Amino acid sequence: LYLLYFCCTIFWEEVSGYDENLNTIRTYQVCNVFEPSQNNWLLTTFIDRKGAQRIYVEIRFTVRDCSSIPNVPGSCKETFNLYYYETDAVIATKGTAFWMEAPYLKVDTIAADESFSQVDFGGRLMKVNTEVRSFGPLSKNGFYLAFQDYGACMSLLSVRVFYKKCPSVVQNFAVFPETMTGAESTSLVIARGICIPNSEEVDVPIKLYCNGDGEWMVPIGSCTCKAGFEPDNGNVCRACPPGTFKSTQGPSLCLQCPLNSRSTAEAATVCVCRNGYYRGDADQPDEPCTSVPSSPRNVISIVNETSVILEWHSPRETGGRDDVVYNIVCKKCRADRRSCSHCDDNVDFVPRQLGLTETRVFISNLLSHTLYSFEIQAVNGVSNKSPYPAQHVTIDITTNQAAPSIVPIMHQISSTMNSFTLSWPQPEQPNGIILDYELRYYEKDHAEINSTTLRCQTNTARVEGLRPGTVYVVQVRARTVAGFGRYSSKMCFQTLTDELREQLPLIAGSAAAGVVFIVSLIAISIVCSRAYTKEAVYSDKLQHYSTGRGSPGMKIYIDPFTYEDPNEAVREFAKEIDVSTVKIEEVIGAGEFGEVYKGRLKLPGKREIFVAIKTLKAGYVEKQRRDFLSEASIMGQFDHPNIIRLEGVVTKSRPVMILTEFMENGALDSFLRQNDGQFTVIQLVGMMRGIAAGMKYLSEMNYVHRDLAARNILVNSNLVCKVSDFGLSRYLQEDTSDPSYTSSLGGKIPVRWTAPEAIAYRKFTSASDVWSYGIVMWEVMSFGERPYWDMSNQDVINAIEQDYRLPPPMDCPSALHQLMLDCWQKDRNVRPRFADIVSTLDKMIRNPTSLKAVANIPPLLDRSIPDFNTFSSVEDWLTAIKMGQYRDNFLNSGFTSLQLVAQMTSEDLLRIGVTLAGHQKKILNNIQSMRVQMSQPPNTVA
Repeated sequence: LYLLYFCCTIFWEEVSGYDENLNTIRTYQVCNVFEPSQNNWLLTTFIDRKGAQRIYVEIRFTVRDCSSIPNVPGSCKETFNLYYYETDAVIATKGTAFWMEAPYLKVDTIAADESFSQVDFGGRLMKVNTEVRSFGPLSKNGFYLAFQDYGACMSLLSVRVFYKKCPSVVQNFAVFPETMTGAESTSLVIARGICIPNSEEVDVPIKLYCNGDGEWMVPIGSCTCKAGFEPDNGNVCRACPPGTFKSTQGPSLCLQCPLNSRSTAEAATVCVCRNGYYRGDADQPDEPCTSVPSSPRNVISIVNETSVILEWHSPRETGGRDDVVYNIVCKKCRADRRSCSHCDDNVDFVPRQLGLTETRVFISNLLSHTLYSFEIQAVNGVSNKSPYPAQHVTIDITTNQAAPSIVPIMHQISSTMNSFTLSWPQPEQPNGIILDYELRYYEKDHAEINSTTLRCQTNTARVEGLRPGTVYVVQVRARTVAGFGRYSSKMCFQTLTDELREQLPLIAGSAAAGVVFIVSLIAISIVCSRAYTKEAVYSDKLQHYSTGRGSPGMKIYIDPFTYEDPNEAVREFAKEIDVSTVKIEEVIGAGEFGEVYKGRLKLPGKREIFVAIKTLKAGYVEKQRRDFLSEASIMGQFDHPNIIRLEGVVTKSRPVMILTEFMENGALDSFLRQNDGQFTVIQLVGMMRGIAAGMKYLSEMNYVHRDLAARNILVNSNLVCKVSDFGLSRYLQEDTSDPSYTSSLGGKIPVRWTAPEAIAYRKFTSASDVWSYGIVMWEVMSFGERPYWDMSNQDVINAIEQDYRLPPPMDCPSALHQLMLDCWQKDRNVRPRFADIVSTLDKMIRNPTSLKAVANIPPLLDRSIPDFNTFSSVEDWLTAIKMGQYRDNFLNSGFTSLQLVAQMTSEDLLRIGVTLAGHQKKILNNIQSMRVQMSQPPNTVA
C-alpha cells in the first residue's frame, strides 16, 4: 500500500527520484535541516485490519548523512518515528489537523542502516534501507499509520502493510482451516481439525498450532481411513472397490477377498462367504471361507469281549481346514435293532469321546453280548455353522463275554533260597467267577520263551525249584468261563542267598512275647526293566509299588524306568502333540539336555496358551532321549494344582520336546531375591502352604522327590507355587559340576537340602523330602538366601552331624521356625508328615496372631549381619547384605563412610528412598550391629 496523503506542513513533498537501480520512482521527501524545531507528519488513509490481531509494516526509505551537508546545524537528524492510531471508522480527511490531535501510539524510532552523501549529475545516488516493524494486539476495525520527521533529510519510497496467516491444509487425514497468527510474534494459535470424509479420529482432539510466522507446527492427533476405505495420496480415503475389503480402521490398503468369499458393493468391511462355506468363530476376516469335512472312511473294529477298538481313515475332504477332530456317538440297541438308547455313563473312551485328534479310540466297560452302534463324526471349526448334521460313518458291533480284568499287583510274602510265596488281589473287574489263576515266570537274564507256567485255585502261590539268589520275572492272569484275562505287568522277585539267610536271625523280634514278624522287605517287589543291572535290584533308587500307603482308590506312582520299554511309559502317561500346534518364541534358560524356551500351544478347539518348552539338543544317543522323556512320564502321572502340569510331548519330529504350563515368575529362589522384603508373612505362608500341598499329594502317590528346593519350585502370576523338576533320580549314577550338589556314594546329592540319612545311606523317603521342605521354608522366609551361606558342603554335613540347625531368618515368626526344626529332626520317624504340615500352616493362616511372635536369632548364628570391619566402603557393605541397589541413594545423600552410616535412623532411610519395610528392617538391623561393633575395643571378639 503506498501512501496517499498528506503532510502537516509544506515540507513533505511528493517528488520524482531514483531507486537503488536508478529507476525513476515517486517518493515523499523532506529535507528542512537548516530550520530548527522540525515536526513534519505524513499520514496514511484508513486501513481495514481484516481480522488480523498483529500488523506488520515494511518501510523502504533513504536518509542523507548529516555530515555530508555543508554548514548543517546540530539539529540535523538521521532517524524518524513510526506511529499508529486504532479506530473503528474513517475519521481523517483532507483539511483536518487529525495528526496533531490523535493519541498516536509509537511503534518505533526508525534508523537507517546506510545513509548516502554523493551527488552526481543524474541526481542523488541513494542507498535504500528496508525496515520491518510490527504492532498489536488490535481489536478495532482499522487503523492509521503516521510518520514523523523531526529534522532529517530523507525520502520515503514505499510502505507495505500486511498480516500473517497459516494457510488451509490437509494433514494426517484432517482438514485445518486458514488461521490468523496470534497477537504476539511468539503466540501459538490452536486450530481444530476435521476428519476428511470416510475417515475417523484415532486420537482426540485433532489440532495444529499456527505460529507467529504463519507456519503450522506441533501436530496432535490424527484421523485414519474407516474400515472399507483405503488412503489415496495421503489426503483422500477411497472406497474399496467390489471384490476387495478392509476390515479395520487404519492406514492399511484394501485386500482381495479371500478364497470362497466375495464382496459386491464398494466399501466392504468383510467379504461374505459363498454358499456352503463358512468362517469359524475364531477365524479372521482375511482368512478364506471353509466348509465342513466329509465323513471318515474305512472304519475297522476289533472286538475283545466287552471292549472294542475303532480305527478309521481321515476324510477325503477336510473343508480346507486343519482342525478336523472326531466325536464318537455311542448307542446301545435292542437285538432286533428296533430301538437304541445312549450308552451308559460308565462306558470309557480312551483317549476321549469328543474332540479326538487321532483316528483311533479304545472303548471299554461295555455290556457283554450287547449290540452297539457307534457313529464316528468328523467335525471342524465351521461344522457348527452348517445347517446340516456332521458328516459321519456308523458301525454296529456285538460284544462278547468279558474276560477278567488285569491283576493290578503282586506281593512277596516270604522267600527261601529255592522258592518264594506270592499273593495278589482279585482283579477289579472279575466279570464272573474266577476259576483259577495262571502264573508265568522265568529267570530275568533268560528269554521269555523259556518261561514256566503254574496253575493255582487261590490268589496265593508258592513257586518252588528255583535257584538261590536269582531274580525271576513273574506275571499272573485270572480265568473265568469267558477265558483268560491279560497278564499283569512284569514283576521281579528274588530268592535268598546264603548271606541273606544268615542275617535272618538278626531281625528284631521276640518269640517269647508271641510276636511273629513276616519278613517281606528282604526281596523287594518291583516292576521289571531290562535296563536294570544286578545292583539296581537292591538299590532303593527306584520308586516302588506299595499297598500299605495312600487312601483307597489313590493312584500309585509308577517309575517309567520299570517298564521293559520306557517308551511305552511315555506313550501311556504323556500326550503326543502335533509340532504344528507349537510356536517357539524365545529362549528362557538351559536344561540338562538342551535349551528351554517360552512358546505358545494352540490345540484344535482350545484357546492358545503359553507353555515352557524343554528341548533335547541334537546329537543325542538313545539313552539320553529315554532319560529326557522319563521326566514327562513322571509328570504325566500327576494332577494337582501345586504340581507343574504336563501339556504333552513332541517325539515324532525334531527337536524332541516336553511342554509344560508356563510359570510367569520363574523359579521361587530368584523370584524371592528380586522381591526381597515385598511380601507379608501371610503371603509367604500361603506360598509354603501350596508347596506342602503339592508334596502331600506326591507322598500319597508314593513318589519321593529327592531334590525339593526353592530353585525347583515355580511361581505363576498369581503367586501360586508349583513343585517341578522330577529328574534327579535319573542322575543318581552321574556326577556334576553343579555346586549345589556333591558326589556321594556314586551319585550327586543336593547336600544343603538333603536329610542326613539320605546323604549317608541313600535312604530317600517322604521323610527325607520333609527335611528338604524345612530348608525350603527357610529359603522362603529369608527371601532366597543360600542355606548355610558360604559353608562348604562338607562343613554342612559335619555341622548337621553335630546337631547344628539353621537359625530363624530375620523377622521369622517363632511358630514357623519351630516347624522348620520339626522337619529337621534327626530321627526321620518323628518328623511331621506333609499332611500334618498342611494342617499346621492352615491353622496359622486362619489365626494370623499366631505369627506375631518373632523368633530370636542368637547373635553368633545370625549370618545375615557381617563384621563391618571387613569392609572398606559403603558399597562393599551394601553388597554384602544384598542391598546393593541402594548404593546411589546412600552416596548421593552424603552417606559416604561407614561411620556416617552408623548414625542413620529410620527417618534417614525413608528420606533417601528406602521405602520397603523389609529393606528398612534389614538395613537398620545391620546398622545396629555396626554400632555395637564400633563401640567395642579393637581385637574384641563378639
